[in-house]
Amino acid sequence: METAALTPEAQALVERVRSLLPVLAKEAAEAEQQRRLTDLQVGALEDSGVFRLMVPRCYGGLELDVDAFLEVGLLLATADVSSAWVTTFLIEHNWMLCQFPERFQKELYADADWILAPGAIAPTGQARAVDGGFRISGRWSWATGVMHSSWVILGTLTDAAEGPGGMMFLALPREDVRVEDVWHVDGMCATGSNDIVVEDVFVPSERSVGILEMAEARAHGASLHGAPLYRTPMIPILEMAASMPIIGRAGAVVRDFAERLQTKSRMNAPGQRAAERPAAQMRLARATVEAREAELLLRDVVGELMVLRDTATRADRHRWAAMITHAVHRSRQVIQDVAEASGGSAHFLDQPLQRALRDVQVASSHVVFDRDAQEEGFGRALLGLEAAGGLV
Repeated sequence: METAALTPEAQALVERVRSLLPVLAKEAAEAEQQRRLTDLQVGALEDSGVFRLMVPRCYGGLELDVDAFLEVGLLLATADVSSAWVTTFLIEHNWMLCQFPERFQKELYADADWILAPGAIAPTGQARAVDGGFRISGRWSWATGVMHSSWVILGTLTDAAEGPGGMMFLALPREDVRVEDVWHVDGMCATGSNDIVVEDVFVPSERSVGILEMAEARAHGASLHGAPLYRTPMIPILEMAASMPIIGRAGAVVRDFAERLQTKSRMNAPGQRAAERPAAQMRLARATVEAREAELLLRDVVGELMVLRDTATRADRHRWAAMITHAVHRSRQVIQDVAEASGGSAHFLDQPLQRALRDVQVASSHVVFDRDAQEEGFGRALLGLEAAGGLV
């Protein structure tokens, strides 16, 4: 895996993350059984300082950019998809919290350098404007990381925000919500992405921000904080958070496959290494090229994102979404191809490959990787047609 030129501070974080990979990998099976990250995994991640990555320096954070986020996310994926997924999203959600009004930001970070908070973006709940804030009720799914969190970020519908349906994010303390244990799935088990239920809770107005404003890079953080990171559109950062665990894992799976071929013997040809079989050589070559292609697509998007930021057009953002979606689906296929070429032994539960196969199958189902929708949006942009609805 190639590493972009980073600041010394960013490189130091990458090395700290690299040192905890054995813990993340060793605990992956236990986390899957628990259906949440283990306390040991979360403690190691916190000790590394990784959750400070996108927190402004004024709050004790590292204030690193999306290039550092990229290297950290791809590296985390080499250990395990689920732990990488939880980590990248919790990092990104600190960026989201720093787009809320300044008063709330100062309250959050007064005694902490980072916050652990899931972000349930789909506006499946309703917020009613009242004096001084909102009354909120509803149910939200896919609350990744909620089992170790102290706050939650919820997408809501209200008549008090601009954009279709008046979509807003509201932030609530963990004790104001109920978490329902519904996360019984065949992949990404360790993310603990349970449901959040809220029943008529008051939320002060300073704990709210418009979703459209955040998507268009003109929420409070864009003017409060000087670093370009905070005037970056939301959806590409979200797509990074969701794609890095998949793309990074594909590269690691291919490298592991190459190592196994060097030591594995052919069952139907005793004494001959699997590496000497032409078909295995061809599969390895193809998987290596395709995994590399996926990573380079993501790197290309991140490079453009750092240049364009809030000046990116909607057509630019559609292109990025289509490129990342293609990279994710290509990565999923790489892992499937390697599993097919690895024989029946790859499917024993003590083999990381079978977990990667299941995790990536589920992770690639995220709504931002809806291939039809993303390719339609980009196709319309290429043809100069009116943009389809939705955030991008």
